[in-house]
Amino acid sequence: MTSCTDDAANDGITPATSVRWALAGLCLSMLLSSLGTSIANVALPTLAQVFAAPFQQVQWVILAYLLAITILIVGVGRLGDIAGRRRVLLAGLVVFTVASVLCGLAPSLWWLIAARAAQGLGAAVLMALTMAFVGETVPKERTGSAIGLLGAMSAIGTALGPSLGGIAIAWLGWRAIFLVNIPLGLLAFFLAHRFLPVDRDTTKTDRPGFDALGTLLLAGALAAYALAMTIGRGHFGTLNATLLMAALTGIVLFVFTEAKVASPLIPLAAFRNSEFNASLAMNALVSTIMMATLVVSPFYLSRALGFNAAFVGIIMSIGPVVSALTGAPAGRLVDRLGASFVVIVGLIEMAVGAVALSVLPAMFGLAGYIAAIALLTPGYQLFQAANNTAVMMDIPADRRGVVSGLLSLSRNLGLVTGASLMGAVFAFAAMTADITTARPEAVATGMQVTFAVAAALTAVAIAIAVQGRALAMRPSPRGDRPARRPEPAPSA
Repeated sequence: MTSCTDDAANDGITPATSVRWALAGLCLSMLLSSLGTSIANVALPTLAQVFAAPFQQVQWVILAYLLAITILIVGVGRLGDIAGRRRVLLAGLVVFTVASVLCGLAPSLWWLIAARAAQGLGAAVLMALTMAFVGETVPKERTGSAIGLLGAMSAIGTALGPSLGGIAIAWLGWRAIFLVNIPLGLLAFFLAHRFLPVDRDTTKTDRPGFDALGTLLLAGALAAYALAMTIGRGHFGTLNATLLMAALTGIVLFVFTEAKVASPLIPLAAFRNSEFNASLAMNALVSTIMMATLVVSPFYLSRALGFNAAFVGIIMSIGPVVSALTGAPAGRLVDRLGASFVVIVGLIEMAVGAVALSVLPAMFGLAGYIAAIALLTPGYQLFQAANNTAVMMDIPADRRGVVSGLLSLSRNLGLVTGASLMGAVFAFAAMTADITTARPEAVATGMQVTFAVAAALTAVAIAIAVQGRALAMRPSPRGDRPARRPEPAPSA
């Protein structure tokens, strides 16, 4: 690739300025993808009324977007590695922006759902490739800071979505929540086109092939798994079991295919790296835990504490706001203290936060809940910045897209699993089939048990991290060097 700093220098822009603008374009791309996830949630009651549709249909406005991201994110990441990350990112921004226009013009619910799926395709490109670009736009010693900043932008999008969506619906109508993406998408396209490094031209003979069959098999398996976790209104039935069997079959066929093709979507050798596997596993576990806060907290705040919907929305925004404020500092800590050390610190803080969520709200009510969230969320940002940095730091340039896609996929699978698993734990602990009618005492008990389970899952993640750090620092068989590059020493 041609360096963005070289191109900028030819236009009279300093390299440092070019890097800042390139990073701004990546941050805006990340903001768009996370905003697309959260801004539509607040519109579901309005959409149900406008289209005279039941909630089970209207919720597909959300599910279509999330499923498209989950299914496609690895494939589009690999496509970026092959065809050029800059041109694929620009195409993703075009798809996302045009799909936003189609969402805003939707004459029917099914048109809107189809447009949201197309928007999810664009968002999958943005999520997969923004992190992959970090290695080409910032110095290596600032990788953690850049990844932490991207995490902060994702949190800002999540926090901004409900409030921005509510204001847009109140003033301009529901279509505005999608049309607001147009100026942001155009600005992101300009910054990416102007400041990101140009893709290196390669001949067709030099370019590896795209594994279409493997991509289809993986997409089908992921679609089956995601549907198994999301349909059934909280009840696991025959259809869910059938979908899980289809997902397992798809994964088996995918592995068999990847072992045979010349240019696989995901080289199976990558999974022989225990540290890489550990990072993906921890990412999925942590996302499962964080999903519990989104699933359980609204019911606890409304049913157990008796707050109205508006106040619940304000309280629920505290976590994303804390994430936004702590994302960039978390990245700087990773650069100073080393990724593997900060992973463990972040997980320990998350464990303390999960225990606090299980204990403090029962003792102090709303104050206890806020204090616990203020503990949990910075730990999550520390973990995310450190874990993503550890994975992306030394990845070869031609695999950054697919590896970034795998990281995002593990996170999405954790969120999907968490919505189902932690929701089931909550309902079981509250001893009710319909949590919306549960007594306040039952909801409080469900809250305690759910976050006790979350704390146990965090302990599993800590054990994985500690074992991975021990293996990383273990001398090689010859005893002359560590098994991998050591982390930088903590600064004084």
